[in-house]
Amino acid sequence: MLFKGSRLILLVLLMAFAAVINAQTIPTNRKLSTQYSNGVDANAQTYDAQGRPLSRKPKGGDSLQRRNRFADSITIFYRYYDSTRTRSLDSSISDFYTRFHIPYTNISIANLGSASKSALFSPILKPGWDAGFHQFDVYKFTVENTKFYQTTRPYTELGYMLGSKAEQLINFTHTQNRKSNFNFSLEYRFSNAPGLYRLQNASHNNLRFTSHYQGNSKRYEAFFILISNKHAASENGGLDTVNKLQRLSLGDPYEVPTRLSFATQSSRNPFNTNVNTGNTYKESIFLYRHQYDFGQRDSLVTDSVTYQLFYPRFRIQHTLQLSSNEYVYRDVFAFDSLYKNYFNYTLRTPAVANFPDTLMFKDKWNNIKNEFALITFPDKNNQAQYAKVGTGLQNLQFIGNDTVTKKNFYNFYLLGEYRNRSRNNIYDIEATGQLYLSGLNAGDYSAYISFKRQLSKKIGTLQLGFQNTNRSPSFIYNALTSFPVRAHQPFKKENTTHLFAAYENPKLAFKLMGDYYLVNNYAYSDSFFTVNQYATLINILHIGAEKMFKLTRHLNFYSEAHLQQVTGNAPVNIPFLLTRNRIAFEGNFYTNLFLSTGLEFRYYTNFKVDNYSPFTGQFFNQNTFTTSNRPDINFFFNFRIKSFKAFVRIENLNTINTSTGSFDKYNFNAQQYPGVGLWTRLGIWWNFIN
Repeated sequence: MLFKGSRLILLVLLMAFAAVINAQTIPTNRKLSTQYSNGVDANAQTYDAQGRPLSRKPKGGDSLQRRNRFADSITIFYRYYDSTRTRSLDSSISDFYTRFHIPYTNISIANLGSASKSALFSPILKPGWDAGFHQFDVYKFTVENTKFYQTTRPYTELGYMLGSKAEQLINFTHTQNRKSNFNFSLEYRFSNAPGLYRLQNASHNNLRFTSHYQGNSKRYEAFFILISNKHAASENGGLDTVNKLQRLSLGDPYEVPTRLSFATQSSRNPFNTNVNTGNTYKESIFLYRHQYDFGQRDSLVTDSVTYQLFYPRFRIQHTLQLSSNEYVYRDVFAFDSLYKNYFNYTLRTPAVANFPDTLMFKDKWNNIKNEFALITFPDKNNQAQYAKVGTGLQNLQFIGNDTVTKKNFYNFYLLGEYRNRSRNNIYDIEATGQLYLSGLNAGDYSAYISFKRQLSKKIGTLQLGFQNTNRSPSFIYNALTSFPVRAHQPFKKENTTHLFAAYENPKLAFKLMGDYYLVNNYAYSDSFFTVNQYATLINILHIGAEKMFKLTRHLNFYSEAHLQQVTGNAPVNIPFLLTRNRIAFEGNFYTNLFLSTGLEFRYYTNFKVDNYSPFTGQFFNQNTFTTSNRPDINFFFNFRIKSFKAFVRIENLNTINTSTGSFDKYNFNAQQYPGVGLWTRLGIWWNFIN
């Protein structure tokens, strides 16, 4: 009876949600003629200047008409910057990580917003200038992941997630077409977490504005991107004594002292986003790409409308990018005793060692990049096939900690690209190259080629690729940086060869992928303040697989596994096995209710996980601490009603202490950095159509 009563309560709650929600559905089977395509469907739905569907005139004289099913619907798609492939919005609910911006393959040292690094080997494969600070990359808006939308109606998505200890995440996206040839979008994301331990509050603000315009003649086209990223994360240096977690007088891990603070210096406040001890990074990006096409004009005439067509054959393209990056570590309560005892770093003379000092390291960069390119289209009916050659000039200004130290640099480089995706999507070829001829990073280069082909609809698709990158070590390895980095030796260029393959069979819900890396002169950090270079060739093999098993009508099992192997004694610490498995009860219940609920398991084998330096923002190689973690176990309950999506999660069930009944068997993500215990999250994402 109790089970039946619970089912009845659940049914009533879901029906209540259905009664409240009055959002619109988003069909995906309609065709739309836009500036992204030169083809026109004469029978396609037409729209007014505001993007509202126009009713077709009735053929008869009847006054009673069937309601237009397009009146409350929308056609929307997007493509990424520097891509010609159109994509549809993802409305699935089976995987929380399609909405959460931190992938399950990442390991974070603490709570949401803290330094994070992939457990899979992920070297930097871009030549040229790099500042060297990447611990917050997973929280950033970037040019590469920028979306340009095309929509028939204004579209808005609101997202909000609330977690334990006042953790919160806010997402906002809005896009609309003012005219059929002009679209703009606005994205904002804010995350804030006070943290479970002292000095762990972290907040991230991300803002992105885009616009896309194409002239009426379809010759001139412009793309605009404005991005602002601010990352602010307090740093505690880890717990001073891990064993104190088992002797808490109040049962709160906040009691445990940390290496970079005294008890009087910190307090847990969900409304405080200030960072007195920690890192604050700021980034601003302004990008404007415009192009002019030469080609053939044509028209398509129907009974009442004439559609103007244009087929580009030759394009002149210019891209201007302005950016500013500021990286700051600041400790306004720096005590020499803490830095000396835990990190062997001296701040003051012994005479005044017991008084706090203000410590700050700061690098600032201003970057201006101009690219000019010529593009040709061999096949007028296939805009996904083109060849591109160009050149670029980059001007860099470095400003040191004292604001007096200023250095100007430049880079001059050549670029080339060829892409060919067949109209029937049978094959997809991509080849790119970049060579730095002179300047700060002279001699850097990158060569990339990928071939993807659909073997058949039953067999699936196969992709093969090769990449070779020769790059200068990041600037934080340079003696000019204001950060306290000491090098063991002069650095040579780092060379990485990457061979990769992927096989996908959508019919069997199966993916198989492989990566093989050859790295020479691998640059890495080996302590809190020192960096080094490994001259011996490193071989790294990665094999991954994904598969969905249908156990019953509504019971599915999702499995993902990654195997990694490093040869010799290379300074690369990665787990041999990383796997995530989900067993979910899911399906379409009632008319508009989609449900997915079950358990999620994540596990990686014990390995010498990298330690973390809060002063330089680097994860560094160590050989004294080995993880011994339990598998992560999370419960999830996800559902969707029309355009309303909800995600309920109870995480870290594995931390239960069976002897006391509390959740204090913490996993460790780095030495002296324990994770969190039982953690709950409730997130909602809701789409609106105007």
